[in-house]
Amino acid sequence: MAKTNYYQPDPKTDLVLERIVDVPTELVWKAWTTPEHILKWFTPAPWKTIDCEIDLKPGGIFRTTMLSPEGQEFPNSGCFLDIVENEKLVFTDIFEPGFKPTPSGGFFTAILTLEKHGNGTKYHVLARHKDEESRKKHEEMGFHDGWNAALDQLVELMKVVR
Repeated sequence: MAKTNYYQPDPKTDLVLERIVDVPTELVWKAWTTPEHILKWFTPAPWKTIDCEIDLKPGGIFRTTMLSPEGQEFPNSGCFLDIVENEKLVFTDIFEPGFKPTPSGGFFTAILTLEKHGNGTKYHVLARHKDEESRKKHEEMGFHDGWNAALDQLVELMKVVR
């Protein structure tokens, strides 16, 4: 029997970001799993992340609050689904902590995978959406530009933290 590849992107519902970055995998992982680091890179400037809570376990909380340049706060909350240290981080806003369904129904699930690539990291994000409309909305919100800008900020931060 053929094994199902759950990470194969569906162009109708998924968005993908893949890059090679000049930061070791362990530091990329640290940037994603340490609230103090998230506050410094997670939201593309001029937006800011002003609050973050992480309970790094399946069902544990992953919560951020973003601040727009106009001063409006955007809280986001979800939970981790799967964690493999320095390799994979899966989180969603479809569930609250403890795998309780989000009353709003949520927006997407992100699968972040990290692979050693020389002295750096192959960084891959698969953003899965429940339907084409949600994917399109996320893309129009600036998924590619925003996630790339945030990744640039992560790289610059972690080069200093080394």
